[in-house]
Amino acid sequence: MYKELNPSVCTLMTPGPVEVEPRVLRAMCSSILGQFDPEFTQIMNETMEMLRTVFQTKNKWTFPIDGTSRAGIEAVLCSIIESGDTVFVPIYGRFGHLLTEIAERYGANVVNIETDWGQVFDPQVVIAEIQRVKPKIVAMVHGETSTGCMQPLQEIGEACRALDILFVVDAVATLGGTAVKVDEWKIDAAIGGTQKCLSVPAGMAPITFNERVEAVLLERKKIERGLVDPSELQSGQARLIRSNYFDLSQLMDYWSPVRLNHHTEATSMIYALREGLRIVVEEGLEARFARHKFHEKALVQGIQAMGLKIYGDPDCKLPVVTSIMIPDGVDGESVRRMLLQDFQIEIASSFGSLKGKIWRIGSMGYSCRKKNVLSVLGALEAVLIRHKAKVVAGQALQAALDVYQNEG
Repeated sequence: MYKELNPSVCTLMTPGPVEVEPRVLRAMCSSILGQFDPEFTQIMNETMEMLRTVFQTKNKWTFPIDGTSRAGIEAVLCSIIESGDTVFVPIYGRFGHLLTEIAERYGANVVNIETDWGQVFDPQVVIAEIQRVKPKIVAMVHGETSTGCMQPLQEIGEACRALDILFVVDAVATLGGTAVKVDEWKIDAAIGGTQKCLSVPAGMAPITFNERVEAVLLERKKIERGLVDPSELQSGQARLIRSNYFDLSQLMDYWSPVRLNHHTEATSMIYALREGLRIVVEEGLEARFARHKFHEKALVQGIQAMGLKIYGDPDCKLPVVTSIMIPDGVDGESVRRMLLQDFQIEIASSFGSLKGKIWRIGSMGYSCRKKNVLSVLGALEAVLIRHKAKVVAGQALQAALDVYQNEG
C-alpha cells in the first residue's frame, strides 16, 4: 500500500521553484468550475488585467500559457518564427542557449554573440550587431539565473523598434521581483514564470505581446478543422504555425470573448495565478521590488561577512539571485546535501562551466523574507565549519541583522 502523500516542509532558497504563498495554496483548493462558466471566464479576465499591471503594459494580449516557463518561451517563438528567419540571440548564460535551441528547432537561422558568464552586454555592442545582422527577431534573457546577472534592455528595445525588428524577452526570473517595463522598454513579447518571484507553483507561463506580434500571428492563423463548419474550412495555410498546442493565434481566441475551445484550462492553476497576482498588486510593484532589494542586501552582507565571495559583476547583479563562489577544497554538493538533510534548506548549484564552482541562493517572492535569509546564513555557516572551510565564524548573522535593524 502506498502511504498518504506528506512531503517534507523545506525552506526553498533556490532560483526556482520557491515557497508558494499560503494564500495561493488555499486558492488552489477551491471548487472546480467549468472553463466556460461565466464565473470562471471572469476569473480569466481578472487574471489578464492583473498580468498587465505586473508586466507594466497596456497590451490586449496578456495571458498565461498552460505549462512551465519554457512552454511560454516556446509558444512565443514557434508562433512568430518561420523557416529561414534570422533570429539574433546574445548569450551570457545557460538560458540564452535555450532561446537559441528553441529557435533552431523551428527552422530559424540563429546568430549569436557571447560574453563571459558573470557579465552582461554593453547595450551598444548588442545594437551594433543588430544593425549588422538585420534579424527579424532579437531574443534576450532579462535575468540570467544560471549566473545571477541582469541585462539592461531599454536601449536595445528602442533600437529594435527603430529598425522594425521584433524584440522578445525572457523575463521568467524577474517578473514580480524587479521591474519589467514592457511598454517603456519597447518589448514586443515577454514571457514570465510562476514558480519564481510570483510564488505560484510551476505550471503556467504568463506572456504578453503587442499588436506588432499580433499582425504576424494573424497572417499565419489557421483554426483546427474540428472547430469550424465544414463549409467554412480554410484553404491550405502556407505559413502554418507548426505547433497546435502553442499556437498563439488560436489561444488569442481562447482568451478573448470568442472563447474558442482550444484546450481544457488548468482551472486550479488559474486560481493560483490569480491569487498570486492579487497579492503582488496588493503589495504594490515598487514596494515589492524594494522588499526584494532589502533582503538581497541583508543576504549579501551576511555572505561577505562570512568571508565568502559573490560571483559575477556587481554592477549587473540580478537582485533576486545571489551567486556565491564555492571555497577552494569544499565539495559544493556535500554542502548542499547537508543543508537539506540537517536544516531542511535547499540552495542550488549551477550549470555548464559553472557547475561545482558556484552556489545560487534565490530570494524570490514569498521565500524573500527575513526568517529565510537568517536561516540560510546561519545554516550555511554551520555546514561550512563542519566541512572545515575557512569562514569568519559568528559574523554572517550579525551583518544581516545590522541591515535589518538599521535600515528596516
